[in-house]
Amino acid sequence: MPKIIAMAGKGGTGKTTLSALITKYLISRGKTPILAVDADANANLNELLDMEIGTTVGQIRKEMKGDIPDNMTRDQYMEMKIHQSLLEAKGFDLLVMGQPDGTGCYCAANQYLAMVMEHLSENYKYILVDNEAGMEHLSRLNLKTIDHLLVISDPSARGIMTAGRVSEITDALGLEVRNKHMIVNRVPEPAPEALIAKINETCEATGLPLGGIFPSSDELIEQELSGGSYLDLDEEIPYIKTAFATFDKILQ
Repeated sequence: MPKIIAMAGKGGTGKTTLSALITKYLISRGKTPILAVDADANANLNELLDMEIGTTVGQIRKEMKGDIPDNMTRDQYMEMKIHQSLLEAKGFDLLVMGQPDGTGCYCAANQYLAMVMEHLSENYKYILVDNEAGMEHLSRLNLKTIDHLLVISDPSARGIMTAGRVSEITDALGLEVRNKHMIVNRVPEPAPEALIAKINETCEATGLPLGGIFPSSDELIEQELSGGSYLDLDEEIPYIKTAFATFDKILQ
C-alpha cells in the first residue's frame, strides 16, 4: 500500500507550495511513482508544476449524472474517465478534483471515486493530497489512514491556533493519522520571540509536534511569477534546503 501524505491548515498558508516541493523532494529521493491529488476546488497545484489541467473529477462527476455507455457499468465508466483525466509526468501523476457537486454533497459519484482511488493506489508508492481548508476530501477519497499529516500555518496567531485544532477535525472524520507535524511557513528572519513562544505553547497544549519553521523566500515568489515549475528550483536555495532537511526528518 502507498504511503499517504496530506496537507491541512487554513487557506493561504502555503499548502500548495509545500505540496509541489514534497513532490520535488520525493522525486529527488527516488520515492516514485507518486500520485499528487489537488483536492482544492480552486485548483492551482498544476501551475506550480507547470502543467495544464485537462478533465477534473468534478467534471466527471457531472457526467456521471447523465447517461453512460450501454456496455459499461457506472463504476467501470468512472474508472475509465479517472484514468483519462490523470496528468502524467516523469515520476508522478496529477489528479485534479476541481469544483464539487455542491456544498456537503456526498452523492453516489463519490462512492465510485472512492472505489477508483482504491484501485489507483496500487500503482503508486506515495499519494500526496493538497487539501482545501477543510478535510472532507480525505473521507471522500476513501483515505482513512494518513501516514503523514502536515498542518501548515503562516506566522500568525490565528494560523497557529487553527493548526493546533486539526487533531479534533481528524478525529471527527474518523481518520487514523499515524504521524502529524506542524509546519510554520514564511517566517521572517530572525523569527520574532513572541512567534516562537506562541508556536511552542500551541504545540505543547495540543500535542501537535513542530516539524519545522520555513523562512520567507524571494526565489519561490519569483518562480511563481515567472510561471516556472517548482520542480526546477535549485536545491541550494535556503528555503529548499530547509524544507528537504525537514522532510528527511519527518517523512520516514
